[in-house]
This record gives sequence, C-alpha cells and structure tokens, in this order.
Amino acid sequence: MTKSLSESTPIDCSDVATESTWHDSLAHAIRDPGELLQRLDLPESLLAPARAASIQFPVMVPKSYLNRMQRGNAHDPLLRQVLPLGEELLEVSGFVEDAVNDFESRTAPGLLTKYAGRALMILTGACAVHCRYCFRRHYPYGNEPRRLDDWEPALTAIGADETIHEVLLSGGDPLMIPDRRLSELISRLESIPHLRRLRIHSRLPIVLPNRVSDDLIERLISSRLTPIMVVHANHPNEIVDDCAAALRTLVRSGISTLNQTVLLRGVNDSIEILAQLSERLIDLGVIPYYLHQLDRVRGAAHFEVDPSIGLSLIDELRRRLPGYAVPEYVREEAGWPSKRPMRNE
Repeated sequence: MTKSLSESTPIDCSDVATESTWHDSLAHAIRDPGELLQRLDLPESLLAPARAASIQFPVMVPKSYLNRMQRGNAHDPLLRQVLPLGEELLEVSGFVEDAVNDFESRTAPGLLTKYAGRALMILTGACAVHCRYCFRRHYPYGNEPRRLDDWEPALTAIGADETIHEVLLSGGDPLMIPDRRLSELISRLESIPHLRRLRIHSRLPIVLPNRVSDDLIERLISSRLTPIMVVHANHPNEIVDDCAAALRTLVRSGISTLNQTVLLRGVNDSIEILAQLSERLIDLGVIPYYLHQLDRVRGAAHFEVDPSIGLSLIDELRRRLPGYAVPEYVREEAGWPSKRPMRNE
C-alpha cells in the first residue's frame, strides 16, 4: 500500500555529495523508469505504463531533485512532474504538438520572435529534467543550430532589428550549454549595440543547483547586458537545501531573479501549496512572476486545472499575501502581443 505523505521518508541519495560539478551531476542523473521507481520503493505496477510513455519522451531526473522526493509516496508532487504515466498516451481533443505556436514564430534557425522588443533563442534541446508537462516536448530541436557558426543567421537578424532590446535564452534549457560556449554566444550578443538585456529561462537552478557556479555568476554580472534569471519552480518542496542556496546566490550576486510556475493538477492546485511557494521564494529574494495556465501540449492533459479554479486560487493569494508575492495568472495565446492575463469576466 502506498504510504501517506506524512508516513513517507526521504530517500537516501548520499551519492549526490560525490558529484563535484554540474557535469558530474548530469552524468549521474536517472534515465530509466525502473531505477526511478526502485529508488523510491514504488510498486512495480507503475513500471509498464512508465516505460511505454517514456518511449515518446524519456525520463531524466537529477539525483539532487530525487533527494527531495519521498520514498513510498506515488503521489509525491515532485515525482508527479517527472514520472511517465499511461495518461500521456491518450489522445485528448485540443491538445496538440505545438501548443504555443512556436513553429509559426520561427524567423531564423533557432530564433523565435513573438513579442515587441524581444527575441528568443533556442540554444539546445537538452534539459537536466524532463518535465512531463513540457510545452516543447515535441519541438524539432534537431533542426536548430548547434555550433556558434550556425547562429549567424539569427545573430544577423537580431542585429538588423534595432527595436529588439532584450534577448531571451531558452531551450530545452540554455544552461545546459557549457560555460565556454555560453560565454562566446553572450559576447556576440554584447557586440550588438541596441541590445540592453539578457534574460535566461532555466529550470537548472531548481533541479541541478550546482549549475549556479562562480564562473557562471561572474560571466553574467560582468556582461554589459543587464542579466535577468527566470527560474521555474512549481512546489515549495523543490526550494530547499542546495536549491535554496543556489537561488540565494543568484539574488545576492545582484542578478534579478524571478520565478515562473505552471498550475498543475495534483502538484500545486491548492491555496496552501501556492502560498507556501510564494512565501518561500520571497524569503529568498526571488519574485513570483507568472502562474501559467497549462499549455495544451499533447501528452499533458492530465495536468490541466480548470481556469475557474486558477482564478479562485489567485483571488485567495491576494487575500493572504502582499501584492509583490502574488504572481500574475496568465496563459500563452496565439495572436496576443504578450502573455494573456487570466481575468474573471
């Protein structure tokens, strides 16, 4: 019988301490559903659907993240984000491969332009964790640049458009790029006179915290471009120990650090969890930025929360927390000039 949350105990991941660099941590990440279930003492009945779903979208879980889950709890909110389920294989009306119209926004290899004044570069398809609700789980990353020379068309396009003041580095996860290559790309962006800001959207400070290295911090704060880090945490149990330390390091280095959360059924669709998440972020100096309505990507329908519930949760957050601790509830919708705010109508 699956234990309740209160009866569950943390797993032993003492081998995390032997992973001296983020590259080591990545090399030791769990990539097999069977190993994931075994380490968490979960029933074998979960294995067959997990293996079937992982054929389309593989498992990837760093041991630091695993260490924050609870043994014996099949409903652990962190596990739910990374464990493949049979529901991913169901065809659900309205859930499609390109849920946010990325394909139509591609203006050069690796370059997406959706909103005024900003351009987004997809640096890599690699991630340190495979979130089961990922809106780019079907993205054709193989068609995008890999070497620095391959980025010339995108850099030329950015350089030719003086209305672009900010570049977003995305993926996959842009911090999967080694420091040397990342620094070279930043240098190229710094050479474009009209660029002012560099925004990095990354899950790594949450799931692979030792990626927040002294070298990375130094490169960002030494740039002529103002750095902004947008991290992605969905549950307060993620923001503990080495993750909390990494976020505090970012904040104390002077890098503006914001958090985006996706509203997920069975993970954070309760006022208690969202309030704890916001307060834990604020205590570390991280600003709750967006609460996203789930992007309707094929394979993620089981995570969807009705927007009316999301609106009620935001209303309650406003009653409980100061305004700066309440994220804006939004969804991405084709044709809008920004993220679309979710409002009671």
